Amino acid sequence: MNTKKKRIIILIVAAILWLVLSYLYSVEKEKKNYESDNGYSVNYSEASNATGVVKEFDITASQTTYALAEGIEIDGFTYNGEVPGPELRVELGDTVRVNFTNDLPQETTIHWHGVRVPNAMDGVPGVTQDPIQPGESFVYEFTPKDAGTFWYHPHVRTSEQVERGLYGTLIVEDPADPEYSQDVTWVVDDWRITETGELNEAFNTNHDLMHDGRWGNVITVNGSSDEQLSVKPGERIRLRLVNVSNGRVYTPDFSRLDAALIAVDGMKVAGVMSANGFELAPGNRIDVDISIPQTYAGKTIVITDTYTRNINTLGKIVVGDMGDTVATPDFEYPIATDVSSWVNATNEPVDYEYVLDAERTDTGIVWTMNGEVYPNGEIAEFEKGEFVKIRFTNNSGRLHPMHLHGQFFKVLAKDGALVNEGYLRDTVLVNGKETVDVGMVPLDEGTWANHCHILEHAESGMVTAITVK
Repeated sequence: MNTKKKRIIILIVAAILWLVLSYLYSVEKEKKNYESDNGYSVNYSEASNATGVVKEFDITASQTTYALAEGIEIDGFTYNGEVPGPELRVELGDTVRVNFTNDLPQETTIHWHGVRVPNAMDGVPGVTQDPIQPGESFVYEFTPKDAGTFWYHPHVRTSEQVERGLYGTLIVEDPADPEYSQDVTWVVDDWRITETGELNEAFNTNHDLMHDGRWGNVITVNGSSDEQLSVKPGERIRLRLVNVSNGRVYTPDFSRLDAALIAVDGMKVAGVMSANGFELAPGNRIDVDISIPQTYAGKTIVITDTYTRNINTLGKIVVGDMGDTVATPDFEYPIATDVSSWVNATNEPVDYEYVLDAERTDTGIVWTMNGEVYPNGEIAEFEKGEFVKIRFTNNSGRLHPMHLHGQFFKVLAKDGALVNEGYLRDTVLVNGKETVDVGMVPLDEGTWANHCHILEHAESGMVTAITVK
């Protein structure tokens, strides 16, 4: 072998060795970035790990009249004329580019609920971007850092615009997940309809503000009051439930089906558990793994909501005849194996407390955080990559599903009692007179909204912000 060839081989080997060492260094560096000094690690990446694939979508918000159910016609707001708006499906690593146009008579934005986006893409006026005026356009572009079930909605006059139908879903698929017979999304909402079959346009009433927000009298799934999912005996279904209601909480009951909870707020669980009994507060999402027994051929399973004394139908699963039977896909549940328990975190001091309460005014009621109404109030500052323990103390008797933008957190305790949830989340329901402690390791820099996701409560002041430095 001549000298020139030897040099080329040496250079190639050296280049390969450099690439391998660089990769190992970057992996180790990333691990250090999401493990705090006191050992509280999180099982998600700091980086987006973009693949270079761009998925582009055109979305227009407009005023649309549509039939919600027989005899009910809504003067609503829609994305691309649909309720819910278009479901955006991408793979983890894809870059999402949304060319958004506002054809509404009101200013608006899009917030990507649960998605860890660059701060400028979060869609919160006064925090991350200016409102998009009627007739204007804006390009949202980001690479989701996490696979899971997410949704999008406005963050301007939210209690009205969401109630009129302005919401949609973003599904980020994990290529490593097994293939289900069907992967289906159910977007759950409720509507306040008048006796004449129209949307009640009295928004943010004193009654709604003093109670748990606006609860409607018509419940829909995917914009239908009679949603039916057709399946074959033996099929294995991934059912994604998204609560987009202004204030209503749902407790789905899957009847006799073996419904396994595999993800909460887009984040995989450490170990499966029954999905029955999960309190799905506004903003929450759950992914459920359901196998349809072959013995259910020809049957209809009614999925209900049991949160209140009145049992409400959410949707139906209609099983085909025995002749349609298929073999049930056999694979392990797609769960996370690295969700830290953080049991010792209950002994950590509270770094920041939010006291949730209300004040009466001459015009009615306002909702406060630490005695302040948005945009007043202190902006808490946290260090990137450092564990922080936050306490929500609810001095009121009302419900407050607290949603933190740009971060996931873990529930540690309720009223001082240890809670060992096997998953992270971005929204937690704080019941009346309850105290909830959560822990998090923030990785995404910027200023992020922190608010009650009962939209009327947020509209009347229960909003603040945090800064991750």
